[in-house]
Amino acid sequence: MPEIGRLLLIVGVLIAVVGLVFMIGARIPFLGRLPGDISFSRGNTQFYFPLATSIVVSLVLTLLLNLFFRGR
Repeated sequence: MPEIGRLLLIVGVLIAVVGLVFMIGARIPFLGRLPGDISFSRGNTQFYFPLATSIVVSLVLTLLLNLFFRGR
C-alpha cells in the first residue's frame, strides 16, 4: 500500500510541475520560435510544429532526470 501512496505523490508533483511550466513557459521569449520550428500558412489554414523546441525541452528534461535519479 505504501507504493501506491508514493506513486500518487510523484504523479501529483509531476502534474504540478507541468502546470507551472505551462504558466511560465509563455513568458520565455525564445521558446516556440527556435530556428528549427516548422510553420506553414496557406489561406486560412495554419500548421505549426515546434520541432527544435521539442528537442531542446527533451534534452533539458533528460539531463535533469538523469541528475535526479543518479543522485539517489
